[in-house]
Amino acid sequence: MRIVTNEALIKRNARIGQVASLVGLVILIGGVIINFRDPSQVGLSMGALLFGFALSQLGIYFGNRYARPPRADVVLSQSLKGLDKRYTIYHYTAPVSHLLIGPGGFWVILPRHQSGNISFEKGRWQQKGGFRLAYMKLFAQEGLGRPDLELGADLETIKRYLKKEFLDMEFPEPYPVLVFLNPDVQLGNLADAPVPALPVKKLKDHVKKQAKEKQNRLSDAQLKALQTAIEGFVEDETVEELEGEEE
Repeated sequence: MRIVTNEALIKRNARIGQVASLVGLVILIGGVIINFRDPSQVGLSMGALLFGFALSQLGIYFGNRYARPPRADVVLSQSLKGLDKRYTIYHYTAPVSHLLIGPGGFWVILPRHQSGNISFEKGRWQQKGGFRLAYMKLFAQEGLGRPDLELGADLETIKRYLKKEFLDMEFPEPYPVLVFLNPDVQLGNLADAPVPALPVKKLKDHVKKQAKEKQNRLSDAQLKALQTAIEGFVEDETVEELEGEEE
């Protein structure tokens, strides 16, 4: 399997996360100091606290995606080790953040770092974990949100890209998949989830199973055209190869 990664983007966004977190913390501390020194400046204090908190959340957003070890791109690549050399995973080099393509089709992957007990019940995503989870959401971890909507937006993005880039070539539907990277996550009832959701350790088996569905397979011409177009999408990228056996 080949791995194509936009290292320049990762480094830049990791730096943004670090700066945003540091500046946010300084502003939060400043807001507290203002409140203690001059309680009459409640408006200024609250403004500083809100702005500092917003910057801290921005830092968490970028930090979780581009700096927090192990990084999502590294974990995803390692989990797919063993796929044959006709498969390529693109990290931040395609129109969507994580895209796997191969003769079995192509997959839009949405990674999540969340911990706790996650399920989909009564039409809603549920994340439970008590006080520790509440603390993590506030200071170190994003909420789960609506990953199905994010995946839906990514699917539309890749479809628009294909339609614009390849006017004379039809492609099968991409596969969406929500992948949880945290080894401590517990996945509950997901039978009714709007998108496939699974722990990262099951990703390769999931891909192999779907690759056997002939209706979404890519021809050699389609595969070559996709690789050529995507690998010209970003100039500053690194390419690695992990050995695997052909299927």
